[in-house]
Amino acid sequence: MRLDELSPVAGSRKTRKRLGRGVGSGSGKTAGRGTKGHKSRSGGGVRPGFEGGQMPLHRRLPKRGFSNIFKKDFAIINIRDLAKFKKGSIVDETALIQSRLIRGRRDGIKLLGQGEIEHSLTIKVNKASKGAIEKITRVGGKIEVLPS
Repeated sequence: MRLDELSPVAGSRKTRKRLGRGVGSGSGKTAGRGTKGHKSRSGGGVRPGFEGGQMPLHRRLPKRGFSNIFKKDFAIINIRDLAKFKKGSIVDETALIQSRLIRGRRDGIKLLGQGEIEHSLTIKVNKASKGAIEKITRVGGKIEVLPS
């Protein structure tokens, strides 16, 4: 068997209906589109969400809330996530990306105090909670807060 000998199973493929090929074909003249109207024209048809002139759903529903376009998106790291780093190592953005704790670049990194750590680390982040700073300094580690 060769690639040029392959063919679909009999009855699995249906030939497409050829429209507008003369009145005798059974689907000539208007080509199954009916007479007149928006859908009979070329390029005719309505956009998604069009409800025939009725006020569409997305305009009937009330607007709620507010989106701050200046909001900063921080990557969140907890102390329990830092246990995978060796004692005395420097933990910064590149180290966190390589260890897959954060993915891609954001507006900064924030360290939160959930969990415990037994060894000291030097951590360079943009923000840190009071609890996280306290836990890191208690085991002899150091936190450098970088400008965000």
